[in-house]
Formats: sequence, structure tokens, C-alpha cells
Amino acid sequence: MWLASALRALLPRACPGCGAQLGAAAGLCAACRQALSPGVEPCSLLSGRSELHLVTLGRYQGPLRRAVRQLKYGQARETAQLLGTELARAVPPEWQVCSVVPVPLHPSRERERGYNQAALLAEALAAELAVPYVPALSRTRATQQQAKLRGPERRANVAGAFAADTSRLPHGTVLLVDDVLTTGGTLRECAAALYAKGWKDIRFAAAAR
Repeated sequence: MWLASALRALLPRACPGCGAQLGAAAGLCAACRQALSPGVEPCSLLSGRSELHLVTLGRYQGPLRRAVRQLKYGQARETAQLLGTELARAVPPEWQVCSVVPVPLHPSRERERGYNQAALLAEALAAELAVPYVPALSRTRATQQQAKLRGPERRANVAGAFAADTSRLPHGTVLLVDDVLTTGGTLRECAAALYAKGWKDIRFAAAAR
């Protein structure tokens, strides 16, 4: 394990946004970092809760799209660290985040992929914010891949598909993390599971929207 890590440190790194060689340093190149548009916007993923907010690094396009796809499909776990770091910088201090919770994959899907990209992103984000990472959600049934469905189908696909175990969740603001926000159906259902357990202060983070 240590030998593999040492070899990776010596190999030239490529920017996940454009493929440019970066030498031994990992991360986005300066041009791709400038293409990001991190920020916070209001969202209403729960009925009657328009005060909820979402932090993202920008739209799912260009260098950010390539970086997210590398994280999701390319086994590029280092990409989770750099995206998590960038997201952490965009989280407002006044949110006073107390824990970070990832959107879960179904166990069969996670075994197939080998990892949960949202969990890797959430772990990196939690480490940067110095708060607990708590995998408090689980999928109660396997669902189809959201990327293959349209809006109404996406909502129906994930309806009631999540359960929450809040026994290890600190009281306070929860930051719910996914890799990409499209219609918001997945985050909405995850938030509803937490909301049903009494967690009212929920904020959202996604690498891209």
C-alpha cells in the first residue's frame, strides 16, 4: 500500500478538468480552477422549505463536467479530494455545519462500481470543514440510474427509496452531499428521510448542478 502511494506521488499528475500535465502536484490547473463558479443559491427541495440552500462549484459543463465524470466513472478518487476542498471553501461559515452526510448508493451498485463517489466527496468535504462524516442514510431498494431517466421518471424512481439512521448524527446543521444535482429528486428524498427523523436544519452540497 505504501509503495503504491509513493509511486503515485512520483508520477506526473494530470488535471482532471482538461488533462494538462501538472507535474507531481495534484489538483485542477489554474485555467480550470478559474472556470469554476462556486456559490450558494436558494432551493426548495422540501415542500414549504424555500429557505434551504445549495452550494455547488458551478454548472455541469466544461472542465467541471470532465472532473465529475472522472470521479464518477474513472476510479479517480483523488478527484474527490480536490472537489471536496473546493466545495469546502464555498460553504458559508454562518451555516455552522455540524455533520456531513452522503447520498448513498445501493449496496449492489456500490459493489459494482467499487466505491460511492458521493461518499468520497462527502468525506473530503467533512475533513476540510473539520466536522464528522456520518453515513446516516441507506437505500431501501435498488433504483435505476437517474442519468438514464427524465424528470418525472427520476422523481418516481427514488420516491421512498431512502431510510435514515440518526443515532450517530450530531444535533445541528446537516450538510447533505451528492456529486451532481439535476432535478433534485435524489437529494429531496434523502432530505425527507432525515426530516422525518427530526432533523430540520439541512443544507445541500453538490460538485455540479
